[in-house]
Amino acid sequence: MERTVALTAAMVVLAGAGCAREPGGGTPDAEDGGIVHVVCGATEEWCAATTARFSGTTGLRADFVRLSSGEALARLKAGRGSVEFDVWYGGPADGFAAAGAEDLLTAYVSPNAGAIPARYKDPGGIWTGVYVGALGFCSNPELLTELGLGVPDSWADLLDPKLAKDIGIAHPSTSGTAYTALWTQVVLAGGSTDRALEYMRKLHPNVLQYTKSGAAPAQMTARGEVAVGIIFSHDCVAAKEAGFPDLTVSFPAEGTGYETGGVALVNGAKNPVSARRFVDWALTVEAQEIGPTVKSYQFPTNPDAKVSDKVVDLSAIPLVEYDAVEAGAAKTALNRRFDGEVAQAPKS
Repeated sequence: MERTVALTAAMVVLAGAGCAREPGGGTPDAEDGGIVHVVCGATEEWCAATTARFSGTTGLRADFVRLSSGEALARLKAGRGSVEFDVWYGGPADGFAAAGAEDLLTAYVSPNAGAIPARYKDPGGIWTGVYVGALGFCSNPELLTELGLGVPDSWADLLDPKLAKDIGIAHPSTSGTAYTALWTQVVLAGGSTDRALEYMRKLHPNVLQYTKSGAAPAQMTARGEVAVGIIFSHDCVAAKEAGFPDLTVSFPAEGTGYETGGVALVNGAKNPVSARRFVDWALTVEAQEIGPTVKSYQFPTNPDAKVSDKVVDLSAIPLVEYDAVEAGAAKTALNRRFDGEVAQAPKS
């Protein structure tokens, strides 16, 4: 398995002991190798920057594998009994809730969790939020003009027949972004999964393809493959900065969902001491100010972290009441219905 490894000069290897020294003179437990293996749901760049900074700050080694939320959950399930990761970092909290319900995560209340508002963490300590991102629409105005359409500002706008095969969205079985969109429809339908799936079936003819990654529709929109992408707004902002300034972000007036990106300990972690150190550090100001340095513009959950002016003002957009625990509990069954009633998940 390919891993991206973050090693820094700050790591000190104990002669004869084979483990990294922790700051303050402590050493990991005998069963801990002074390294943390992270399954990471943030962007590749953010995962790399985060693990590198963690190593530089703590002297502990860190590596990561970047997977979408659904893929991470599937990988954790497949690894039950032979755990390969110590920490899950990044990706919507409903995925963490689903993993917790299957005993794939271990509760841990970090001493730094007190700084994080209650609405951004699991009361039982299964996961703690590290960032927040709002779901929105990423539009290519030139293509919309050619279709005789304006920038969409409602979920209903996406059902216009003029948008046939002109919308990009990921598949909820593989992508936390797309599952956020699906669960948002459940909330808007008053809790009815039947009505939510009815909306998704109506949307289906307008979808060009269901991608594995939630951020991929931003690139599809930027390249002119589709007119609109349904993604987290920060991914559209990142695409604008990457050379596509004409892309336009908008939000549905009916209300939109949001993700609370989490961090959690994996049940059966081989390096539990280092894993807890990673969780502790991920909740700090230092860790939560990394995102904007790699063009990831989510809202930090630590109130003391600086907020980039490119981060969407969450108070200015209509957010639905998004219960990550409830969404997580429904995730497996709802995705199965989406596979059977709307579209099959993309092949690996």
